[in-house]
Amino acid sequence: MPTSGPADTASVVVGNVTKIFNQGRSDEVPALSDVDLTVGSGEFVSLIGPSGCGKSTLLRLIADLIEPTSGTVTVAGRPAAQARREQEYGIAFQQAGLLEWRTVRRNVELPLELRGVGRAERRARAEEMLELVGLADFAGHYPGQLSGGMQQRVAIARALAVQPPLLLMDEPFGALDEMTRERLQSELLGICAKTGTSTVFVTHSISEAVFLSDRVVVMSARPGRIRASIAVELPSRDEAGRQAPVYFEKITEVRQALRS
Repeated sequence: MPTSGPADTASVVVGNVTKIFNQGRSDEVPALSDVDLTVGSGEFVSLIGPSGCGKSTLLRLIADLIEPTSGTVTVAGRPAAQARREQEYGIAFQQAGLLEWRTVRRNVELPLELRGVGRAERRARAEEMLELVGLADFAGHYPGQLSGGMQQRVAIARALAVQPPLLLMDEPFGALDEMTRERLQSELLGICAKTGTSTVFVTHSISEAVFLSDRVVVMSARPGRIRASIAVELPSRDEAGRQAPVYFEKITEVRQALRS
């Protein structure tokens, strides 16, 4: 079963990874078992599976927020810990996580500030990212003055501010209404196309995974394993693409893989 994109241009390589929480204790939890996954440069890969299957755990391992019990994780050819230190990825969660006391611009500047980038360059980069997500006119606003969808766009701009080769996203649109969600899906694809960013995207939505992805990776119930890797080629990534027969065929294929 193929679980990888082009190995010679890999953005992420997860090799035989197992993750056990509380190992050796009575409350031991095996979260992932023998996971192998490669994400190619510029590829958009969604992770989908039943609740508790380890999707978010796998994303956190790639981000080096937790360590594997066994196996290896590399990002942009570097160990995950080194990639995190060198800010080789941007990350966005379901909650935007913006700092309420900083303006939109200064929220986007934050990772650049932490990296020691000068004030003028920080401002220019933040304004460029806000233009990219369609929020240039809101640079001086505070998060509390924005809608939920706008806050998520700011979070995406912040994640992209250091121009990372990889974007990690954990259900970033899960709390949004359907219309806002679909609009941001299209905007995200446009941003990734412009920047050439590789993306690993966690979702519970089959339709979202199919619409966004070059490849949908289906995971089993805990301990999570990769059950299927389904390539998706739509005629377009717009409303016409959502109405194409292949879109519904791929939704059915993913659903069957989840049920098998």
